[in-house]
Amino acid sequence: MLRFLPLKLGRVYRCLKLLFIVGLFVVLLMNTHTLLASFQKNELTDRRFIHLNKCPACFGTSWCRKFMNGQVSFESWGRLRFLDVFNVKNVFFAQYGEPREGTRRIVLKRLGSNQELADIDQKICKRATGRPRCDLIQAMYKTEFARLNGDVRLLTPDVVEGWSDLVHCPSQRLLDRIVRRYAETKDSGSFLLKNLKDTERMQLLMTLAFNPEPLVLQSFPSDEGWPFAKYLGACGRVVAVNYVGEELWSFYEAPWEKRVDLAKQLLDIAEQLTNNDFDFALYLLDVSFDNFAVGPRDGKVIVVDAENVLVADKRLIKQNKPENYDVWYESRFEECDKEACLSFSKDALCSRVTVDHNYYAICQNLLSRYATWRGSTGGLLHDPPPSVGKDGHLDTLLEECVKPKTRYGRFAAAKELRQYLTELSGTAR
Repeated sequence: MLRFLPLKLGRVYRCLKLLFIVGLFVVLLMNTHTLLASFQKNELTDRRFIHLNKCPACFGTSWCRKFMNGQVSFESWGRLRFLDVFNVKNVFFAQYGEPREGTRRIVLKRLGSNQELADIDQKICKRATGRPRCDLIQAMYKTEFARLNGDVRLLTPDVVEGWSDLVHCPSQRLLDRIVRRYAETKDSGSFLLKNLKDTERMQLLMTLAFNPEPLVLQSFPSDEGWPFAKYLGACGRVVAVNYVGEELWSFYEAPWEKRVDLAKQLLDIAEQLTNNDFDFALYLLDVSFDNFAVGPRDGKVIVVDAENVLVADKRLIKQNKPENYDVWYESRFEECDKEACLSFSKDALCSRVTVDHNYYAICQNLLSRYATWRGSTGGLLHDPPPSVGKDGHLDTLLEECVKPKTRYGRFAAAKELRQYLTELSGTAR
């Protein structure tokens, strides 16, 4: 009797799936006129839809002219608002058109779910009035976001420390970089906070507090070789970034040679973000298959979700010399029954010069047998060909990268794994 249970469950699933499709078809028929109107309407020119009416409690206005001129529009099904119930992250694909360049695909982000955005409004109101609802624009001028208005010269660590992962342990050098590269102002290029308009200061600080992803992309731009999506601009609470390609997960069953190349690139990203000429260590605190994408032409791996990036200034650490600052820090592996979980200490990331966190995060959550995502296990390097798997060297390196048996074993394993994957890539060619 028990072996018939999967069959019955399968039939129930197929029936439910059929009912859903039929129901959706009925809804489409009943709302044909509304649907046609939706396809014809460009809601990205509506100030209320993009929350431009909430500025300066927003992420910026640099792209508003492009939005209002109709140069930006949702792609096909993205125009249908009833489908938003399936788009919890509020990430949309859109077309952006320039007269001389034609159109190209971009990605629009609201940088949070509808509930998270509503929570931002409530937090601003409570900070200003003590009540969950208020006149949002008036409230902004009564919060800490407005206290730096006037003739304040610099954005200093004591003001914003701990507001978000980006500034969990900020240095003056990092904050000067953030202000100097802030793209939501016409007078960018200066680290002096007083050169920004009052509304621009408040937008910058609100972004820094609630979702600093745009500031990460601006401060460490792709044009300089950083492995992040290119920031284009914002209007209200909608941010535009360059479309990179399909998410990394879509390559889970790609040919072995392709997966080896992607794995090598992921470790290269870990190395670049950890050790670079700028002496900023960028630690990825949220590593999963949907936070990376692969370019369709060059096959390049790019980080497409940079909300949870902690930046530590190695120069400041060397200068202040906190306890054990020069002792290599090893991230501790912990068993987890959830997808894409990591264990780390933010304070340790902020106080050590040499840290293996990025290698640990990439190996555990993307490459090794411990990687779990959407019900699948085995990681990007699953099922190697017999010629690779028979000697067990790859498995040994991955295991040491995740659960090192020797002191500083992860550092050595990550370095050797990068070299080994390079050799495999060369052999595949």
